[in-house]
Amino acid sequence: MSGPQAGGALETAELSFDLIEAKLAPPALRAETVAKSQLIDRVCASEERVVSVVAPAGFGKTTLLAHLAPREERAFAMVSLDDHDNDPVLLLRYVAAALDRVEPIPVSVFEALSMPGRSLWSTCIPRVCAALSAVAHPVVLALDDLHFVSDPTCLDAVAALLNSVPEGSRIVLASREVPALPLARLRSQRRLLEVDVEDLRLNAAEAGALLRSAGVELDEPAIRELTKRTEGWPAGLYLAALSLQAGGCGVSTFTGEDRFVAEYLRLELLSRLTDEEVRFLTHTSVLERMCGSLCDAVLGRTDSAGVLESLERSNRFLVPLDRTRTWYRYHHLFQDLLRSELEQREPGLVPELNRRAMAWCQANGMPEPALHYAHAAGETDAMTRIFEELVLPTYYAGGASTVESWLDWYDDDLFRRYPTIAVLGAWVYYLGGQTAEGERCQRAAQTSTATPELPDGSASIEPWLAALRAYTCPNGVQGILADAELALEQLGPEGWWRPTAQLAAGAAHAFLGDSERAVPALVLAAEVAAAAGSSEEETLAYAELALLAIEAGAWEQAAAHAERAVAVAEAAKIDDYLTGGLPWAVSARVALHHGHTERARDGVARAHRIRPLLNPGMAWISIQTGLELARVHLALKEPGVAGTVLSEAEAILRVRPNLGTLTTLAHELRGRITASATPSGEWALSLTAAELRLLPLLTTHLAFPQIGQRLHLSRTTIKTQAISIYRKFGVSSRAEAIGRAVELGLLEDSRYPAIDLGR
Repeated sequence: MSGPQAGGALETAELSFDLIEAKLAPPALRAETVAKSQLIDRVCASEERVVSVVAPAGFGKTTLLAHLAPREERAFAMVSLDDHDNDPVLLLRYVAAALDRVEPIPVSVFEALSMPGRSLWSTCIPRVCAALSAVAHPVVLALDDLHFVSDPTCLDAVAALLNSVPEGSRIVLASREVPALPLARLRSQRRLLEVDVEDLRLNAAEAGALLRSAGVELDEPAIRELTKRTEGWPAGLYLAALSLQAGGCGVSTFTGEDRFVAEYLRLELLSRLTDEEVRFLTHTSVLERMCGSLCDAVLGRTDSAGVLESLERSNRFLVPLDRTRTWYRYHHLFQDLLRSELEQREPGLVPELNRRAMAWCQANGMPEPALHYAHAAGETDAMTRIFEELVLPTYYAGGASTVESWLDWYDDDLFRRYPTIAVLGAWVYYLGGQTAEGERCQRAAQTSTATPELPDGSASIEPWLAALRAYTCPNGVQGILADAELALEQLGPEGWWRPTAQLAAGAAHAFLGDSERAVPALVLAAEVAAAAGSSEEETLAYAELALLAIEAGAWEQAAAHAERAVAVAEAAKIDDYLTGGLPWAVSARVALHHGHTERARDGVARAHRIRPLLNPGMAWISIQTGLELARVHLALKEPGVAGTVLSEAEAILRVRPNLGTLTTLAHELRGRITASATPSGEWALSLTAAELRLLPLLTTHLAFPQIGQRLHLSRTTIKTQAISIYRKFGVSSRAEAIGRAVELGLLEDSRYPAIDLGR
């Protein structure tokens, strides 16, 4: 099933990236901030391509970036990260958008980041890295608050960017902790400038300037004493200034040690505010971003916009997010302290505050923030309704990792309680090649006794389950047809799964050898899919029609259908997606028939990229893709490659048997392969699916043990697979293997980090 398509590129290609503009703006340089001039001069004068700024909260990392931006002669691109950026595609979108703001980058970069079918390592990361490497003028790319990014794949993407910084440009990383990146190697290569706590501490003179900017005048001994007590911690000094402004003694009691800060805030700062002021601060601390009307909804008042403006003028812990001073957020340290205080004072109020924020976001067309507030409020019913609204647009816009993070909120009991989410989760996992997770969701949906209201107007969950079964094929080809017909009978006119079920019905007739029924059913599937914007079903319908035309000897008609199948897939940017394998394989068969061998090889190379995704959850599609690839390789006189691909299809057939003509064709192909001699030199495309899964990771900075962690395999297994790849390619190193893979079309771009970590 397909969701809405994502448009064209950022501006030029009209891609519908839902980016938060504030995350792409350099931090505002406030008048009361204190510049550490010597540090800023040192950073600006350095030649290292990577700068790491690592210090705990409140030490002025973002302030340092704010001072660097206007001092830099180079273009300054900025991304402020948060805990929603643990999705590698989303993170790379922000990086690409930030670079695009200072120098236009190729539309193909945004295209790669707009659809879930694009492989992260073979397409998305190389294109963004290539864009960074190719900037015409030096640029500084700053990634602030990198500590919010913990997903290993996200950090791998950042590491790839570090290896792609061209001469004269640099990346600045600001984080509360040392990020899990290959900084030691950069250090040894003298490509890393490190800024730490000692560099960021304020001395007495700088502390005095900060206090005076905050409206606090102290004599020199008091400034020295307060600087000593705070150990030069800028946030601590500012907290002390706020307390002194409010009439507290502060200097003699304040300490900069983190464990005392919350107590200090409560006793010395919040205790000197009115109850109404404290209530405003603590109650709004649940908000990730806030504006006047949102705060009004959460607090039940009507003057929040003015309060925010006043707070922003008097308190630098409130950060404006736009030039119009409409949206704000709290400094992360201050927000943590306020949330802790709210939990101590009114722990039972937190869910209600999140519920109010959720309702406001829903009423104001902000479903994704509403989803997170619903989760924080424990409002699982509301969360599920919003999830149903978001899951397909988010997934089909390239947010597969984001959708999977939402699915993590549901355990098996919740999947049974909400079978719509279980079915959607199964589709997401199966389409991503994650069979075990997909089967877990499918089992939960099948054993559910819930009777939810279906978002597409269907009377029950049964047609959803039937459409899913029509692809997983637990009951053979007759089961596909029965499930497809059940789904078509029970789905409403606008049922989400109608194109899916119609395609399965046509395919089932084809697998039963009934072309008279298959052809009109598939023509209808293509029409229904096109009308619904379901590009996967449309491209597969044309691929199936091409195969039926080939069977009938109508090669011109087959060529037209195959061309249409590939065109639909490419237009929707799903040609590297699981459903894109079959159109490429069929197109290769047609090309071979017309004597276009090189075009056929290009097609099979594209289909091979998709092989790691093939799985029993998408059974008939996966099997048929493998069988058609095997046919092409036999026609190319490459029975060894055909045998490797066929073995994978046979493995799925063993758990999904009785699939009519597919089963018959598999037996026939096995006999032809067995009777064929394997000529020398044909091994280059005989990589197994496991080896194809490893291949893109060979392009990274990761050593074999780290690759093993990513793929949940041992170092020995990874090494064995890598050696097999080298042998089949006729090479002896990772670098040579990458080059050969690019030549064969198994990897898209040759611009990878030029680092060979050996075998």
